[in-house]
Amino acid sequence: MPTYNIRGIDVDFPFEAYDCQLVYMEKVIQSLQQRSNALLESPTGTGKTLCLLCATLAWRKSLGVFSTGPNVKMSQINGDKSGASLSQSQSQTKDHPTIIYASRTHSQIRQVIQELKRSSYRPKMVVLGSREQLCIHDEVSSLHGKAQTNACHFLCRKRTKRYCKHYSRTADYLKNNSHLGDEPIDIEDLVNTGRKSGPCPYYLSRDLHKVVDILFVPYNYLIDRGFRKSLQINWKNSILIFDEAHNLESICADAASFDLPSWLLTACISEAKNCIDLSVQRRDESTDKSKNPDNFAILRALLLKLEKRISEVPIQSKELGYTKPGAYIYELLADLNITHDTVPMIINIIEEATLLIEEDNQQNAKRNVCRLESISDILNTIFRDISNAKSYRVHVQEVQGSATDGLKGKSSRTLSWWCFHPGIAMEEFSKLDVGSIILTSGTLSPLESFAQELKIEFPVRLENPHVITPNQIWAGVVPAGPSGCSFNSSYRTRDSIEYKQELGNAIVNFARIVPDGLLVFFPSYYLLDQCIGCWKNMSHANSTTIWERISKHKKPVVEPRQSSLFLSSIEDYMAKLKDTSASGAIFFAVCRGKVSEGLDFADHAGRAVIVTGMPFATWTDPKVRLKREYLDEQAHSQRQVCKVQVLTGEDWYNQQASRAVNQAVGRVIRHRHDYGAIIFLDERFAQPNRQSQISLWIRPHIKCYSKFGDVVFTLTRFFRDGEARGPTKLNLLTTEKQGKIYESEIQQPSDKFYFDKFLPGNTQVGQGCPVKLSSSITEARREKVLSLVGEIVPANRSSVTCCKDQSVSWKCSNNLIGNEKKLLSLKREGMQYQDRKVINLTDESILNEKQSEELMTPCSAKKSKVSAEHDAAQHIKNSIEHSSLTKDFESHGLLSTISSMRSESSHRSRSSDRETTQNAQAGSKLLHKDNSVTSSPVPSGDEETRGSQFLVQVKEKLSALEYKEFVNLMKALKSKAMNISEVLQSIARLFSGPERLPLLKRFKYFIPAKYHSLYEHYFQTNGSSQSEMHNKKAGFS
Repeated sequence: MPTYNIRGIDVDFPFEAYDCQLVYMEKVIQSLQQRSNALLESPTGTGKTLCLLCATLAWRKSLGVFSTGPNVKMSQINGDKSGASLSQSQSQTKDHPTIIYASRTHSQIRQVIQELKRSSYRPKMVVLGSREQLCIHDEVSSLHGKAQTNACHFLCRKRTKRYCKHYSRTADYLKNNSHLGDEPIDIEDLVNTGRKSGPCPYYLSRDLHKVVDILFVPYNYLIDRGFRKSLQINWKNSILIFDEAHNLESICADAASFDLPSWLLTACISEAKNCIDLSVQRRDESTDKSKNPDNFAILRALLLKLEKRISEVPIQSKELGYTKPGAYIYELLADLNITHDTVPMIINIIEEATLLIEEDNQQNAKRNVCRLESISDILNTIFRDISNAKSYRVHVQEVQGSATDGLKGKSSRTLSWWCFHPGIAMEEFSKLDVGSIILTSGTLSPLESFAQELKIEFPVRLENPHVITPNQIWAGVVPAGPSGCSFNSSYRTRDSIEYKQELGNAIVNFARIVPDGLLVFFPSYYLLDQCIGCWKNMSHANSTTIWERISKHKKPVVEPRQSSLFLSSIEDYMAKLKDTSASGAIFFAVCRGKVSEGLDFADHAGRAVIVTGMPFATWTDPKVRLKREYLDEQAHSQRQVCKVQVLTGEDWYNQQASRAVNQAVGRVIRHRHDYGAIIFLDERFAQPNRQSQISLWIRPHIKCYSKFGDVVFTLTRFFRDGEARGPTKLNLLTTEKQGKIYESEIQQPSDKFYFDKFLPGNTQVGQGCPVKLSSSITEARREKVLSLVGEIVPANRSSVTCCKDQSVSWKCSNNLIGNEKKLLSLKREGMQYQDRKVINLTDESILNEKQSEELMTPCSAKKSKVSAEHDAAQHIKNSIEHSSLTKDFESHGLLSTISSMRSESSHRSRSSDRETTQNAQAGSKLLHKDNSVTSSPVPSGDEETRGSQFLVQVKEKLSALEYKEFVNLMKALKSKAMNISEVLQSIARLFSGPERLPLLKRFKYFIPAKYHSLYEHYFQTNGSSQSEMHNKKAGFS
């Protein structure tokens, strides 16, 4: 396992890290060392979670040993405050910061723990969950919500016959099993421990979390103040990590808001009445006087008054509703005698009512959900902190009741209290003096709105590129359809028949071209329903509907509105993918829907994604309108104080749509060996301001096509070439808990990683690959890469050393030479790690550059010191490789093709002008001859040798995939599968780049003279700019 020294921290990483992984880990450590907040975006498939865990735990380990082993810190759980038995190891760890790792769901946390198992780090850890997930008591586990909590408390403190046997065994189990948490454990492991050995899993996790190094929790344990107060950890200098944080601002805002619809309030009033009846019945039938019916009568009266007040609110317009400042909620409740002083009493009454209802449900085998808990949650939200009322708005909206609410055909009102400042939850952490807050996700772009919305500083930021190569992605803007009708899903055109028909015809074409799975995202359910309805009814010239034509190529699946039907739709899609009667399946979904987030459409589950428009939120939606107004008010007041960049309502509105697009297109290309297409079917995506908000890793690949035919041609060629890459290994997962369709089983990739397209302007990129280990130095490639991710502090000036083999050593620097930064890239060819190897990235030595005049890299690194035995072995290896390469060329027929091309070229150069036309025709036949043609000139020995040498150099300079493409091009040339202009253009593209410039020039030697001018054109296109950059670079060195 290699070890990388990053900013003075030794980071053990289970694979040889790519450049983007090193940069990501560096940003994490920078944030931790500087006690600053970080905003880090890294695409899915770049190993973000593993990098985050390794970097964070390496930093924590540098402060002192983990709290693992039989440490007496466990005595803190049992209340031993003497500290007399603290071991030396324990005394070192007791003051170290705790890491709290939060993700949205337990299924995502489960995946994070799997990544932790892949690392070498073994900190003391535990996962926190609710009683509903962890309780194994026969009776309590069947309850829900507050009733379950109250029942648990009752059984744990009452030493009666019903005393919980699991709770009583927890302390002894922890005392005898102090190693619990030393190895990564999940919720399922805790439950299995409880069932096997008897302790309560819930209290095991609650007790264990006091002494852990890293704690895994869902978001609400950090965002919700009540949950946060239940955590018994030292918040000072602690590290908070929010993974999958792309929706964090909306989650924070929703957690601080509430909606109280009429049907819910009516249900609560009914439950209060039921509690009165139950308590009276108990008093009559027994001596149980614990539940006072008068309290429940007071509660019911308050709820009835609230219902009346809401119904009396004057609403002038159903569209606008009734809006007041946030502080109005306190005036409204004060009229009902609900104040800061009376709220605790009301909440206690609600808890008693909840317990009474749950007991009645158990006795009568009912499965009713107690609604009164929601009133308690609402009151806690309102009276949590009255100082933040200015960030809220009170809104009453009148809507038409639905059948599910029991109010069909009747008007229904909803009282809302909306928080428009999601940073309120984050401000709490600054008061707790936490060390760093790290927000990370695969799709955070655009980043600026995150910082402005959360109102906290993020000095450390990163938008990482992907680890894929350019030939693995096709991204294009398609402004018009097959008949030239423009694509624009705005309200002005989306309802027109022409737009829907053009969109349908375009999707028919893509369904034909794209293999396997195809995802189509609409801006809204409204447009999805409108288009599908039109396609099912609109017939083609041959009386075939657009829907039938789509279904001919791919089996369709439509995302349902109802959450309960979502799982079945995923299973339907998976089944149709396997159906051999069609070329795959097509999933019609909606941006911001369930399909667009959290699902992994890797490999053939999602070969392309189509976005049919900008998913703007509904303009007239009250919450959207008030959010825009709030931000505009804030921006106006801030501009008067100081002239700084602020987030306006319009900015937020646009950025929310862009983030939804980034989420949708992130469903494809899920790992290093995946490939796919991203198709934007809306002319607005061609606008620079729209593209600037697309994720950074996609931007360099986006092309705008003026003709639909060009889209079809290039996309067809992309997938034709993609099939040559071969299948990838897949592991089909169940969707019940995992939340994924396919998960890759592929290990850390070993191919090269290109940064070229991610640099601004005409920045020249070095030739190479990620930082890798090898027995020798290869080309240095990563030049100016870090200019993408901001200035790197001097502490990260880098060198690379190998500690295992003393005969091999190399150094590299990140020192600034002019405006250039260089980082040595090392090759990994079948390297097996048996001992620890350290790659030091903090040495300040300067990379010695030496220009090569041969086909080696023009930016060569300082050569490694290799022993004489290694030199001799390498020479023998090279000789064997050359011999095997020659045989390989002969088996492919390349040598005869190259030599015959050169012979013909020489022959034509000696021909007279009078014979030009005839010889051109003969030469064309020769270049495109079939294997059966035997009249080609016999190459001389010199020509064959020269051709062999050239092919050896070609194989050295091209990657395996590119060399395979070169072989196929030469075969196509020989078999007339492609004309020579296409072959020359493709080969010129393959040979582009400064390190391949000699190949680009030398290949002309083997081309017949009549095609020299054509090749010169391709040479100028692909070679001139690269040559100029190469010369500048060589002169600089």
